[in-house]
Amino acid sequence: MLYRQIEQNKRKTVFLILLFSLLVLLVGWAVGYLVDGDYIFGIVLAAIVLVFYVPITYLSATMQVLSMSGATEIQKADNPMLFNIIEELSLAAHIPMPRVYMVDDPAPNAFATGIKPEKGAVAFTTGLLAKLNREELEGVVAHELSHIRNYDIRLMTICIALVGVIAIIADIGSRMLFYRSGRGNNRDNQKGGNPVIMIIALVFIILAPLAAHFVQLAVSRNREYLADASAVEFTRNPAGLKHALIKISHDTEQVQRAKDATASMYFANPFSRDRKGKASLFATHPSMESRIERLEQM
Repeated sequence: MLYRQIEQNKRKTVFLILLFSLLVLLVGWAVGYLVDGDYIFGIVLAAIVLVFYVPITYLSATMQVLSMSGATEIQKADNPMLFNIIEELSLAAHIPMPRVYMVDDPAPNAFATGIKPEKGAVAFTTGLLAKLNREELEGVVAHELSHIRNYDIRLMTICIALVGVIAIIADIGSRMLFYRSGRGNNRDNQKGGNPVIMIIALVFIILAPLAAHFVQLAVSRNREYLADASAVEFTRNPAGLKHALIKISHDTEQVQRAKDATASMYFANPFSRDRKGKASLFATHPSMESRIERLEQM
């Protein structure tokens, strides 16, 4: 099952890169057509942003996430029990021992990062270590190692980067269109343009970033379910992960340095206001209740 998930993730990564890249170029076309009546300009602009932004985000994502969260690397002497758990589960997951980080925060949470297992890292809040027992902590560790093992981090990093590109190009197009309209030049530039195509292009610029964001969030929610299932395979004990989810769902603390851009990386939604109730289309995680129900069915 694990190898099947890894292969599926690799295929989905390629598919999402192609899908989002096409969406980026279409947004560029729409921007170029609306601003200058020249779709080539927009496609070239989109391609330039795509070529530079995605590799930079991809290569720097790990350090950015760790830096934004305020994570500090620790050694085995700092927390022998945690390291023993990670070492044991890394062997079960057949991945190299990841680097271990600590986040000084009372909210119980964790996240994994690293675009491949050889560069994996896991971070835990002080609140998580203080509030969970060993069995529950094993469930959380196994979940985070599953993300590394299944190449979820690579998949989500690429999704976040490509959604960012679409948002940037759409924002550039909106500003350029507003600027040209303000100067009164847009009408001359669009003389002879097809009004139907212009409306389609405008709607596309408005809706494309939202649609891309929905796809990213849907992928994120699906990855959480799969990581929960993989964690149970590693530990052979759904109870530990289930009880960890129950404890965290009842906790009112939220991660102090969490950002919207990194919320999908956490074990549970880092914002306490979004942790209760059913998950919406805008949610980065499935609802805690649905995750617990699936574990109970195992």
